[in-house]
Amino acid sequence: VQLQAFGGGLVQAGGSLRLSCAASGRTFSNSNMAWFRQAPGKEREFVAASGLSANTYYADSVKGRFTVSRDNAKGTVDLQMNSLKPEDTAVYYCAAVLTRGTLRGDGYRYWGQGTLVTVSS
Repeated sequence: VQLQAFGGGLVQAGGSLRLSCAASGRTFSNSNMAWFRQAPGKEREFVAASGLSANTYYADSVKGRFTVSRDNAKGTVDLQMNSLKPEDTAVYYCAAVLTRGTLRGDGYRYWGQGTLVTVSS
């Protein structure tokens, strides 16, 4: 089972990017899926999640700018990022199948390899 995140790149402040996470080896249509990020020199932090009932959850720092969505038929979860800021610069990871803790925690079984987002000022 693998998760692969892609769509990162370099964008100017105020711009947009769309990240996608695709799963291989199994479907995650009945699983919680989430996005996390880790900026240089900082700990990994929660960004957004899509719960079992398609409820969505966001970190306060991205609320109103980022949108998480999932396509169960394709087995993907996307993160639309608008109004990007330099402080959004980080490696973004997707995660799936919550096995412990809350959606905002790091208790997921599967993690993607990460995709780098760089926002220039």
